[in-house]
Amino acid sequence: MSSSFFIKSKSNPKLSKKGKNTKPNSKYNVEISSDSDTEGQANEENEYDETPQEKKLRLAKLYLEQLKEEEEKRAEEDDFETDLIAGRLQEEVLEQKGKLQRPIAKDLIAPDASEIRLLRGHKLPITCLVISPDDKYIFSAAKDCSIIKWDVESGKKLHTVHGGRKGTEDRHVGHTAHILCMAISSDGKYMATGDMNKLIMIWEAETCKHLYKFTGHKGPVSGLSFRRGTHDLYSASHDRSIKVWNVNENAYVETLFGHQDAITGLDSLSRERCVTAGGRDRTVRVWKIAEESQLVFHGHEGSIDCIQLINEEHMITGADDGTEPFFTVFVNKTCIYLNCSYNAFLSMHNCFFNIGSHNSQVQLWKCTQNYRGLEPLFNVPVSGFVNSLKFSNSGQFLAAGVGQEHRLGRWWRLKEAKNGIYVIPLKRKPSNPEETKMTD
Repeated sequence: MSSSFFIKSKSNPKLSKKGKNTKPNSKYNVEISSDSDTEGQANEENEYDETPQEKKLRLAKLYLEQLKEEEEKRAEEDDFETDLIAGRLQEEVLEQKGKLQRPIAKDLIAPDASEIRLLRGHKLPITCLVISPDDKYIFSAAKDCSIIKWDVESGKKLHTVHGGRKGTEDRHVGHTAHILCMAISSDGKYMATGDMNKLIMIWEAETCKHLYKFTGHKGPVSGLSFRRGTHDLYSASHDRSIKVWNVNENAYVETLFGHQDAITGLDSLSRERCVTAGGRDRTVRVWKIAEESQLVFHGHEGSIDCIQLINEEHMITGADDGTEPFFTVFVNKTCIYLNCSYNAFLSMHNCFFNIGSHNSQVQLWKCTQNYRGLEPLFNVPVSGFVNSLKFSNSGQFLAAGVGQEHRLGRWWRLKEAKNGIYVIPLKRKPSNPEETKMTD
C-alpha cells in the first residue's frame, strides 16, 4: 500500500486578506505518491544539481580510480620486466659457473660458400685468434709476430701491432718471435699473447696498448687462458710448467709442476682450476689451484695435442694416435684450444669443430646425450692449414685462422692457400610454420 502526504503553502489557508475563510488554492493542495515517477525525476534533478564540493569529491574519486588502474597496469608490466631481468641474471650466473646449456647443434646447417668471408692482413700464416665477449671484434696473431684487431661487421682492420725483428726486443713494443697463443678476459678488458721467445705480453683490448710483460717461462708459451669472471691468467709452456698470474696487480702468483713433456694445451672456466694436455707424456691433468692438488687422466696412446672444457664436469681431448675425439668425465662456453698436431676442437654448448690441419676442412660435430659421444654434422671446406678456431659467444659465426703453413713448423706448405681469417656463419634450419602452429 502506497503512502501519501500533502504539501501546504506557507500562508494560512483559512485567512484571506479580507479575513474570510477561503478554500485552499488547488496548486498548494497536491498529493504526491512516493511510488510515482515524479520522485525519480526529482532525484535526477538532484543528481545533476550537485554542489561544488560534491563535484570535487566525485572528480577526486574518478581520479583515484584512474590512478589505481594505471598502477595495476604498471605493476603487471614491472612483473613482466622483473621476470625477464631475473631470467637474464640467472642465465648470466649459470654462464659464469660454466653450467649454461644452449643446445644448438641439431638446428645447424652447412653455410653456402658465398656466405663465408675472408679477412686478409697478415703476411704470414695465422697462428691464433680470439673474439671479444660482445662479438664485435676479432684479434688475430701470426708468424709475422703481428697482432691485428678486426671489426667483425665491416671486416676492416682497426689496429695493427707490428712485429719486430729478432734482436730488437729491448726497443720494440711488441713481439719479435712467432706468437703461439692468445686469450681475452671475460669482461673484454685485457688481452694476453704468448710467443716462442718465452714471453707473455698483456694488452688493453680496446686500444691495443701494451701494458705489461711477464717473464719466467723457460720455453715457448703454448697456452693462455683467463679464469672467467676474473683477471687471473693461466699460462702453459713447453718447459712443462703452468704459471698463475694476477693481471690486475701485474704480479706472478705461483708455478705448478707435474707434466713430463711439453704442455700442448690449456683451458679453464669459472672455477679456480685449469686443465692441461701433456703432449707425449699422454696425460691430461686437472689442476686444483686452491687445494694445491692435481688429478691425472690416461687414455690416449699418442701425443695429446689439444684439450677443451665443455663444462665444469666434462672435457674433450684430441691426439695424433688416430682415435676419435676422447671424452672424459670430470670436472662451457665458447673457447677453442688447438695445438700442435692433426686435431683441434672447439666447443660451443653441444657443438665441436674438429680440424684436420692438413686436409683443409673444418668438421662440425654434435655431442650426444649426456656427453657420451660425438656425431658428425657437416664439413666446411677452407683452403690452407686451419691453425685456430673460435666460436662467437652468440653462436652466430665461427672464426677460423688459416695459413699456408702449420702454426708450429714448416713441414708442409700449401702455396695455393691464403693467410687470413675465414668468418663462417652458423646458419639455422628454417622453422616450419605448420610445426610452430601445432606447437602453439
